[in-house]
Amino acid sequence: MNDNFLSQDEIDTLLSKKADVNDEDLTNEKKDIIGEVGNISMSTAATTLSSILGRKVLITTPRVSSELFAQIIEECKKPKVVSTVRFKNGLKGDNLLMMDVSDANIIADLMMGGDGSGGSESNKILSELELSAVGEAMNQMIGSASTAMATMLGKQVDILPPNVELWDSNYTIDCNNFEYEKTICKISFDLTVEGLIQSEIMQIYTMEAVEEIVNIMLNGEESQEENEVTVESQPEVQVRENPKEDRRAEKVSVQKPIFPDLNPPQVERTTPRNLDLIMDVPLEFSVVLGKTKKTIKDVLSFSNGSVVELNKLAVDPLEIYVNGKLIAQGEVVVINENFGIRITNILSQEQRVQNLK
Repeated sequence: MNDNFLSQDEIDTLLSKKADVNDEDLTNEKKDIIGEVGNISMSTAATTLSSILGRKVLITTPRVSSELFAQIIEECKKPKVVSTVRFKNGLKGDNLLMMDVSDANIIADLMMGGDGSGGSESNKILSELELSAVGEAMNQMIGSASTAMATMLGKQVDILPPNVELWDSNYTIDCNNFEYEKTICKISFDLTVEGLIQSEIMQIYTMEAVEEIVNIMLNGEESQEENEVTVESQPEVQVRENPKEDRRAEKVSVQKPIFPDLNPPQVERTTPRNLDLIMDVPLEFSVVLGKTKKTIKDVLSFSNGSVVELNKLAVDPLEIYVNGKLIAQGEVVVINENFGIRITNILSQEQRVQNLK
């Protein structure tokens, strides 16, 4: 038999040992710790998936159990897309993230510009391009989950590049990093992607990784062997006194610095002296009776006799503009059968010049 694959008979033999599996290696305390770590890391992963898909993603509180790896493989719904992760630094052991192919199809369709309906066929076979797209999403999820775990553990956690593959039967499952006859830790989450997915995803940890995570969370540090640091004695450094420098130091004269007063200078404000140079420049003088806003539909409906209400009352002063700048206010008068304006309120000459800029 190939080292990486088991026959169905071998799997059945392992499953017959199910009764021998107990939870002594995974106590309630350890389950709580692993569940909390998994909850925080996968919540971060769900946020990452949400940003990738542009949809709301939710996960439930994790369910933690210990089972034979062979039992999980036999009982899980297949085909599945599986991302295998090996810890490089910070932790030992391995981690699997498992997702149903039907869910992977929807995720791939969303990532490739669809609305998710293109991946609704549960039996659809993932193309190489679609598997690559789902693999990228899972890799980003695992990366963000590892970062969250590192923050929670208070140490750096590095992973090797994840390996994403399709498990479509017991005969195509590569278990290089997991032994069928070994007990592992399974963390299950209900996954919901807004309007599209209601399913389950699983994280699987080797017991080696579980023990190390629990040890760090309980003791606040790694095992003593990993914490041993060899401190080498530092060579003694002798400092020779320099008599010349001592003599120089004796000759240095230290004086109290004198600063000028910090009172701000008095600046005399003056009116610009070169206004004569621009006195003959022509300006546009206009009086605004009032303003309002209308839609294109309103404007197109205008006809002879239409009345438009403005934003000013009849008793309000009119606004006087020069080159589009407000300089004064006034009231309407009639001069030899022509309209005129009597200025009732005006800005200072300097303010008017400033408004013309």
